[in-house]
Amino acid sequence: MNADVRHEPLHDPERDAERWTPPLDFAIERARDTLAQQQAANIYDDRAMLRAAVHLEIALHDLLAALDKEAGQ
Repeated sequence: MNADVRHEPLHDPERDAERWTPPLDFAIERARDTLAQQQAANIYDDRAMLRAAVHLEIALHDLLAALDKEAGQ
């Protein structure tokens, strides 16, 4: 592996600070829908697990951002 390759995380708070934050009720509904959809993913299919992880990470990020906004943070 090349040590010169720079690692870039999926989420960078500085880069992603201007992202739209959904209303809390929408974020909760979307998180529930995403969870319900991803529960059927085949645990033996690495691509299905990766897709599920990405969808769930996005829903969780949006949910936490909405909660923070609701709390005034």
